[in-house]
Amino acid sequence: MYSLNVPVPSEVARLASDLARELPDARPRRRGEHTLVCKRLDAAGASGRRAPGDATGRLDARVREAVAGTAPFAARVTGVDQFREAVTGPSPVVYLAVESPGLLDLHRRVCEAFDPIEGLEGDDYVPHVTVARGGSTATAGAVCERGIEPVEWTVTELQVYDADHAQPVSTLSLPA
Repeated sequence: MYSLNVPVPSEVARLASDLARELPDARPRRRGEHTLVCKRLDAAGASGRRAPGDATGRLDARVREAVAGTAPFAARVTGVDQFREAVTGPSPVVYLAVESPGLLDLHRRVCEAFDPIEGLEGDDYVPHVTVARGGSTATAGAVCERGIEPVEWTVTELQVYDADHAQPVSTLSLPA
């Protein structure tokens, strides 16, 4: 699975790592894994198999077309929250909540080019940076009660990310 991601500044990644230490029985994101998913991108063909290199190039071209004209936009981490029941994977999911009208607009545009995943995207999309998954619901709730200093930044690039290989495959500078 591929995704269009917003790289997060080191201050956001550090905050997520610090909070994860307060969730000892949960599975934290490792250093360097903190990102903000804008949209998941299905690069599989009708067969459901992973796309070959040519198809990955076409995927990248479709993404570039979908984000064309996107100017840099503001994003802001505003607090800590959780998904009590994750759509996929272990629950709960503790995350940093992100406010960004520009990101929401971009998500809607990319959903026009790539079908939204039911329950995760479209009207169900919640911009966030995952801190940790699983563990105690009581501990997760306590961490979510914490206040944090907001972190603001300007998004100046996007990445097409390959989850199977845990690495970006291309970077798109904004304005796109």
